[in-house]
Amino acid sequence: MKTVCIVQARMGSTRFPGKVLADLGSVPVLQRVVSAAQDAYGVDELWVATSELPADDEIWNWCLHEYIPCFRGSETDVLSRFVGTAEASKADIIIRLTADCPYLDPDVIAQVIKLRQLTGADYATNTDPATYPDGLDVEIFTVEALKLAHEHATRPTDRDCVTRWIVRNKARFKCENLVCPLPGLHKERWVLDTTDDYKFCQEVALRLSEWPARYLEILTILKMEPNLRSINPSPRRNERYYDAISSEPIQPFSYTRSNYLYDWSETNIPLGAQTFSKSKLQFPRQAPLFVTYGDGGYVYDADGNEFVDLVSALLPNVLGYRDPDVDAAIRRQLNNGISFSLSTSLESDLAERLVHHIPCAEMVRYGKNGSDVTTAAVRLARAYTGRDKILICDGYHGWHDWANDNTIRDLGTFDCNDVTRVPFGDDQKVFDHIHGRAYAAVMVEPESNPSYLQELRNICDDTGTLLIFDEIITGFRFHIGGAQTLWGVKPDLACFGKAMANGMPLSAIVGRDDIMERMQPPDNIFFSGTFFGETLSLAAAIATIDKIERENVVQHINTLGTDLMSEVTSLIAQHELGGIVELYSHPALPRIRFNGQDGASAAQLETLFRQTMIRSGVLIIASNNFCFAHKQPELTRILNAYNETFSVMSNAISSGRVAAAIDGESVTPTVRSS
Repeated sequence: MKTVCIVQARMGSTRFPGKVLADLGSVPVLQRVVSAAQDAYGVDELWVATSELPADDEIWNWCLHEYIPCFRGSETDVLSRFVGTAEASKADIIIRLTADCPYLDPDVIAQVIKLRQLTGADYATNTDPATYPDGLDVEIFTVEALKLAHEHATRPTDRDCVTRWIVRNKARFKCENLVCPLPGLHKERWVLDTTDDYKFCQEVALRLSEWPARYLEILTILKMEPNLRSINPSPRRNERYYDAISSEPIQPFSYTRSNYLYDWSETNIPLGAQTFSKSKLQFPRQAPLFVTYGDGGYVYDADGNEFVDLVSALLPNVLGYRDPDVDAAIRRQLNNGISFSLSTSLESDLAERLVHHIPCAEMVRYGKNGSDVTTAAVRLARAYTGRDKILICDGYHGWHDWANDNTIRDLGTFDCNDVTRVPFGDDQKVFDHIHGRAYAAVMVEPESNPSYLQELRNICDDTGTLLIFDEIITGFRFHIGGAQTLWGVKPDLACFGKAMANGMPLSAIVGRDDIMERMQPPDNIFFSGTFFGETLSLAAAIATIDKIERENVVQHINTLGTDLMSEVTSLIAQHELGGIVELYSHPALPRIRFNGQDGASAAQLETLFRQTMIRSGVLIIASNNFCFAHKQPELTRILNAYNETFSVMSNAISSGRVAAAIDGESVTPTVRSS
């Protein structure tokens, strides 16, 4: 098996022309890259791949002078350039390096080579996800994988970025990633893309004792002189790629593999999915049903389709998929173990944070999902007050019997005559119920209407009724202290989950200590689970909450939501959809609803909306669930999708052809569940 390293190089950089042959410590940048590759164990041969443009004659001549084989091909179709180089070199395995990485570490290159060898991977890298400094990027893949990409890739970014088709289509390949053993290095920027980067690289070159450089020496330099980092502050990694795909035309999607997986899963899984709101019932026929992986604010399905994700796993992913800080915390704890025979200090570490941030939190207990803790809250309220009846102000509060009796989801449930439901915001009905009956508690989702919530607080105080906030959705998204902090209304008990651990399964019930103490003997309610103290989730929650506080995550999400609500409201007017489509709720969670029009039902309009948004590259159900990883390019792509979708809807409504515009059957209207 011949392993060939191909260094991708050209002179025509838009931000820093000629950078690859710029002098860096008396040595051209390209020479530093080539030397790192030649010094890496496992490289059989090295080639440079450049373009046929006259500007790149200089690279060709440099290669001739240095006796390095060089292949020339298309400037923009870099994928075909790599195929040509692979054929010319008779390679079996390709190592892809780029000439704007002057501080590539030969040892890191060798480790990725060995990782691919030991695992038999079709694709191995240290960038998926990225845990090494930007500028130490290594990708290795088989020629078979490269040729498949060349055969099937049609998107301009796929042709330009060489490996993007392979990465998007992970379901087709065996893929491996080398994780950096040192934490936090993903924030380092050692790549050469701008003149500021060049200044930084020059300063580092002056201080290096040897080259090819080793990343540990560069870290030592930066520890001694941390101010060097201020020369080229790190922007979003792969910023230009995300800018490019935000304006790239969306190509038709295929769901062949997704449909196959659904048929397979339905043979042994009822509904083919574990979660109602992630199943086929929530999506049009032409939609993805199986995800291969997520990255930041994107998901990639089994067919290699890429979507800006506005579902965010039904809201847990407040930071985004594969957040480096959360993942590092999970890996660190994994080294110590997952579930134990005794409690761990992580339970108190997290509880201390919850008590600090959440106004009503004086004591804390954990569960694994929202249903665990809402049920615990009801049981606790009944035990504390000595009353049986519970009043629910609408909303979804879990899958247990008490929360679903006398609803459309009550098949197989026990009768729960002590539970009453009233519409959210119906002040008079709620207040009449509370005054007329001895309720143990009122449970409400505090998503909006703070004056109503304050009235609930007042009347609960008057009647000895406990006020329970179900903050499974609002917690850590509306405010780090929940909606109770945002609205200034303090409940007696509150339930948190979803965003608390950025995707790891964890929930919490918090509240007044005199109430929460009824969870400990003697005379206690029983609430216990083998996995309630599982440590990976606790570590993830600590890292998530710390990052929400440290990096103004809530403010970022609110800004995105505010901008979206303003722009989409304008688009609704532009496409004459007023009264048919509307956004509501808080900017942290802009919800969307539909009203039937001219023979088209709300469900049909909702189906057409989801179908067209998905065709436009945005995965969405009934709300715009932003995460911290969403930035301006994603917002641009989302707004473009809304514009296209509203145009399709407007035309379908005006022509009376809404039903004809829908592929397949209508979806079931969304039930807010998890």
